[in-house]
Amino acid sequence: MTDLSQAFHELVDEVKGVERRFLDADPALPEADVLDGYRFAFSLLKVALEAYVWADTDRPRFVDVITPSMKWGGDNSDAFYQLTALDPGRTYRVRGHRADAVYLSLTVYGGPDDGRYSDRIIATVNDRDLDIAPDGSFELVLSATPHEGNWIELAPDAVFALTRDYLVDPVQGVRSTWEIEADDPPARRTDSAEDLARRLRAARTWVAEQAAMVPVRVGPPNEVGEPYPVPTTTFGWAAGDASYAFGAYDLAAGEALVIEGSSPECAFWNMCLWTPYLHTYDHRYEQVTINGGQTTHEPDGSWRIVVSATDPGHPNWVSTAGRGSGLIWFRWFLPERTPDRPVCRVVPVAEVAEAVR
Repeated sequence: MTDLSQAFHELVDEVKGVERRFLDADPALPEADVLDGYRFAFSLLKVALEAYVWADTDRPRFVDVITPSMKWGGDNSDAFYQLTALDPGRTYRVRGHRADAVYLSLTVYGGPDDGRYSDRIIATVNDRDLDIAPDGSFELVLSATPHEGNWIELAPDAVFALTRDYLVDPVQGVRSTWEIEADDPPARRTDSAEDLARRLRAARTWVAEQAAMVPVRVGPPNEVGEPYPVPTTTFGWAAGDASYAFGAYDLAAGEALVIEGSSPECAFWNMCLWTPYLHTYDHRYEQVTINGGQTTHEPDGSWRIVVSATDPGHPNWVSTAGRGSGLIWFRWFLPERTPDRPVCRVVPVAEVAEAVR
């Protein structure tokens, strides 16, 4: 058991080491970001355990890897994400129900299975591709050999499948359901100290890679960058159907960031404010993200979003949750074209409030 014990301590030490990422940040992070850093460390551990230590490719299950309190990797308040590990030599049958999702997808990722982040998308199937029954149900086969109907071919390096379900009203709406089972699973689970040590080391690698990305800083502030098109390749567990734009804000007391733009026809779009760990502020308490279905549009279809610490009375106000600086993230799913770059300007909050009276 010496090797297993060593792998266990390596993982524990890696999680402990995450603390230095936010305590030693230069410039120093504000207290709110430090507190989030501790939660971030345990979120990474939880996902690493689900993905590598507890995962069972013989009897798989989809597990939530992002919740309102457990965040990592670019979450938002409008989506539900579930993950399962895969064995490319097996045949899997996925069953689900669309419910109130305006966009849903399953993406299969390929790459190393040793904890390093996936380096390519094998395939993505979304609700526009799926043959969905009138009652909202659907079935999908994942396998190396062809099947009739909804089917994704598993390449030899297939390691994970991730589901995404986007709702305009994720609080009152009904989320999609996903179930998965393997054909002919073994009657008894095989287990060994060697295999568990391998899993613990994969979890350690994953925690290390995720922690190495933070804290994320984007500049200059109070701008949103040029949106980039739907990718043909991507890194990690990113979506294959989305166009994105990244930015940041840095506001003094009494200031607001006004973001103006328009969105092409798409299945869904939203804007989120993020911490330097790429996770949203606590959206259970106030609106720190906004989506296209929640947005009040101008007569010409354009929109104006106001980011500030206090409510100026604007219908598209997004709260900074008391944080003077942070990251901004736009996403558009299945856009008919790459979106135009949003235009930003800093104004007094009082000016916005006066304009809406």
